[in-house]
Amino acid sequence: MKYDVVIAGGGFGGAYCARTLGKALGAAGVRRVALIAERNVLVFHPMLAEVAGSALTSYDVVNPLRQFCRRVDVLQGNIQRIEWAGRRLHLDGGRFTRDHVVEFRHLVLALGSVTDLSRVPGMADYGWPMKSVADALRLRSAIINRLEEANLVEDPEKRARLLTFIVVGGGYTGVETAGQLLDLLREVQPLYVNLRSPKTAPARVVLVHSRAHLLEEIGEKLGDYAQRVLEKRGMEIRLKTRVAEVTAGKVIFEDGGFIEAHTVITSIGNSPNPIVVSLCRQIGLAMPANGRIPVEPTMRVAGQPDLWAIGDCAQVPWFDRGEQKFAPPTAQFAVRQGKQLGANIARVLRAGDDAGSPASMPALRPFTYRYMGQLATVGEREAVAEVFGIHFSGFIAWFMWRSIYLAKLPSIFKRLRVTIDWTFDLFFRRDISVVAPPPEEDLRSIHLEAGEPLFMLGDSCRAFYYVRSGSITLARPGEPARVATISAGIVIDHEWLAADNRWTMNATAAESSDLVVFRGRALDLFKHELRLVRRSPGPAQRHEFRG
Repeated sequence: MKYDVVIAGGGFGGAYCARTLGKALGAAGVRRVALIAERNVLVFHPMLAEVAGSALTSYDVVNPLRQFCRRVDVLQGNIQRIEWAGRRLHLDGGRFTRDHVVEFRHLVLALGSVTDLSRVPGMADYGWPMKSVADALRLRSAIINRLEEANLVEDPEKRARLLTFIVVGGGYTGVETAGQLLDLLREVQPLYVNLRSPKTAPARVVLVHSRAHLLEEIGEKLGDYAQRVLEKRGMEIRLKTRVAEVTAGKVIFEDGGFIEAHTVITSIGNSPNPIVVSLCRQIGLAMPANGRIPVEPTMRVAGQPDLWAIGDCAQVPWFDRGEQKFAPPTAQFAVRQGKQLGANIARVLRAGDDAGSPASMPALRPFTYRYMGQLATVGEREAVAEVFGIHFSGFIAWFMWRSIYLAKLPSIFKRLRVTIDWTFDLFFRRDISVVAPPPEEDLRSIHLEAGEPLFMLGDSCRAFYYVRSGSITLARPGEPARVATISAGIVIDHEWLAADNRWTMNATAAESSDLVVFRGRALDLFKHELRLVRRSPGPAQRHEFRG
């Protein structure tokens, strides 16, 4: 597959860039432009907290990318690596499409950041992130299941831990999630017979923030107002407090204090995307401390005429009332960047199509945008807003929040659905039905018949394998001496990997075999916690479990 333009990332920036290019190129866009996204939907993140709070359904906040970007080719998959010199990227499309190669002439980076919870011990194991629709659904299920468990127990200490919810991070996501969580608990707790008394079953929501004010992006005045509203409603807020450690039943702070709780929601832990970091190394570009690629005002990476970057992974210069700043990583800026970059690349493509004419390279427009403001809900028909420099709070701000974001939803159908759900929310209780999303298959079993391949020389390592029965032959093509047989009870792990995390052998089932596959979190735990000992010396390094 080869395209003139490949857009890496299906968020606001990437989706609007693809949509603009599709409109500019017409029917030819499906052959010239590809949009690569991990999921085939555009997520409307400003309303994600309402999914966790059961005020909206997951389908209200997503829009199919194939409908939104009709004139480009949408490819679903995870980008494994980018080879800049060869102008190609490798895509993991799913269980049966592991290493698909896509070639390009122009590359747009719109990958955003990734969640890294490893900085706080225990947070990756026990913290609930709020980054995607799946995260919001899992969190909603966890909250309702905690209520179900609390309704069963009689031990007051255990019940208190089950009914204590800690939200870490006082930015937009943290404040809005905490407000929705408080609304959900207040509304549905009376449905549980054994939790109706606030004296014997007090639900507790604690918002922990490392800075002196909530919502510092919107200003101290509105941040302090949001704090007063939340505290008046019964939320506990701890400012200038950092989490040092998280366990299954406790959150420990750096000052030595702790709170016993089984549910910790985190809105912190953003880190640069490793794909972006790797590409910067390839082109010799120093990555700034904030993890965002510096670009020219046209959103082109300096010195790289075929490389562009927008959104959370880009540091885009922006003139605000004559003062040069860098565009903040918010949705409204990503949308504008996507539209403008799409128009710029369309001009470049047209110039290339008309290369025979005397026209020179077209002039590209720098990024410009009139900043509108920011809004955040704090629950129970309360919000804070800063619009064109004017501050609003209370019900007026809440009404503005709903009106503005409703108008920004990508389709009329979604606007109608959200309007209906919000209307029902005024008169009926929130739904507490639990239909959990499918669990991630981090640990699973597979079966191979004799002669069936497990992986090939040069494939990226995405899992380790424990041979339960049968045997696996490891061999390097053309080198008979480099052959090993991995029998039952042995693990195929990092000993067979090169420095670039690629397998150095072909692996084929020597007979009918059953294996256990370690992926995702299971693979991380395997790498860092399982103690493996060498079973036999020589080129075939064998391992067994100990303990």
